[in-house]
Amino acid sequence: MFKSLFTKYIAVFMLIIVVSFAVLAFTVCSMVSTYALSTNKDIVQRVANSSGNYLEAEFSAYKRETYGLGEFKYFVSNYESDIKSVFKSLVNITGKGDTVLVIADEEGKILFTHGGDIDTIIGDHLPISLLNKLKEHNEAESNDNLGGVYAESFINRTLKIKDNSGNTCGYIVASVASSWISELNEVIMKTVIMSSLWVLIAALIAVYYLTERVIGPMRRMSNAAKKFSQGHFDIRVPVQGHDEVAELATAFNNMAASLEKLEDLRSTFLANVSHDLRTPMTTISGFVDGIIDGTITPDRQGYYLEIISAEVKRLSRLVSSLLDLSRIQANDRKFVPVPFDICEMGRQILISFENQIDTKRLDVEFDVTDDRMMAYADKDAVHQVFYNLCHNAIKFSREEGHYRISILDENKKIKVRVYNEGQGIPLEDIPFVFERFYKSDKSRGLDKSGAGLGLFIAKTIMNAHGEDLSVDSVYGEYCEFSFTLQYATPAQLAQYERPKNDDIE
Repeated sequence: MFKSLFTKYIAVFMLIIVVSFAVLAFTVCSMVSTYALSTNKDIVQRVANSSGNYLEAEFSAYKRETYGLGEFKYFVSNYESDIKSVFKSLVNITGKGDTVLVIADEEGKILFTHGGDIDTIIGDHLPISLLNKLKEHNEAESNDNLGGVYAESFINRTLKIKDNSGNTCGYIVASVASSWISELNEVIMKTVIMSSLWVLIAALIAVYYLTERVIGPMRRMSNAAKKFSQGHFDIRVPVQGHDEVAELATAFNNMAASLEKLEDLRSTFLANVSHDLRTPMTTISGFVDGIIDGTITPDRQGYYLEIISAEVKRLSRLVSSLLDLSRIQANDRKFVPVPFDICEMGRQILISFENQIDTKRLDVEFDVTDDRMMAYADKDAVHQVFYNLCHNAIKFSREEGHYRISILDENKKIKVRVYNEGQGIPLEDIPFVFERFYKSDKSRGLDKSGAGLGLFIAKTIMNAHGEDLSVDSVYGEYCEFSFTLQYATPAQLAQYERPKNDDIE
């Protein structure tokens, strides 16, 4: 039933509004009823007390005039007009216009009524239960029809009327209708229901636009994600506003752009790897077939075997890079830092490229702050990075260009720089040179042996060490790669240089 977010939002909002208005209606009705009941009780009590005091005083005077022979019912009958006039004044002063006053004799028979409609009083005798209650108490209160005296429910206050001897001679009842309280509660309930309906409609409209504002982009993202699963990475979702939904849409588009770029890189990588595999394998196959079938004469076989050897080494480097990449992605490659002399490593790498340097007649410069600078890192991993940068620098250097390796002290760190003069890297390619499968030389005019993995592996290695690998280049002029290393502390040097237990006699 509640499968979509829209129906869930609607159900929750409607439930909250209905419950809130129900609680509000109950609270208001309860407060109004309590207040009205308390107020009316105070009114009937004041009217009953004032009326009772008046009747007792007047009846006592009447008995004195009649030498104690006058009965209460005759007093009421003889002074009916005066009593009505006084009751009217008392009601106007202490009560409400709809207050009803009833006078009954000592047996509960109604002698006099004041106020109320013609159909209000339908009984002629106070209920026996009320009279029995008044035998023990001087007054009583109730919220009923007074045992059938009234046609509807009233708030009643009944008092004894006593003569000058203290004997009960009659009763005075002050009553105020209570039906209006129920009518008022009914009006309140209708008002609350109408208000809640308008609020429900407004909330429904607001929730619709709110959920559409949230769910609409999510629905478009869902459709775009389905397109992604089909290989369509060029899909984008529109970004509207500056709220969290807009931020999510922006992040989604960024993710889509990354996926699209990664897909392009993957396609390029597959093309490069296919080319790198097919070319040497074709070369090897052709030369091997030529040697087998005798096309290549024995005196030329040595020359072609050297070419085959070079192609095999090329394939080996490619496979090694792929395996290294696989290990890095699987987090299988562990880096063990040790102290080592980075200057000595630089010298050894430089010497290993002597033939290539001589072939291009490069102007070589080796610049160090000290002859011995001890770094603390994984030695083999740093050698791999250093060697790769030096190899690339030589490969892309121009003939007789300047080639420099610098190992300097900068900001309490070792800074290694590899500089070469040559074609350099285009400005638009610099942000992508450290991404896997990326090759700046897409025509493969210069880089015929790489697969676009070396710099990505180098960047990953330096990131694992918490260090930085960066590039600075001006296209057509120069290119310089640099990375940082931590110095080995005295404690690390002492730990590494400490003799093993089995070396101690």
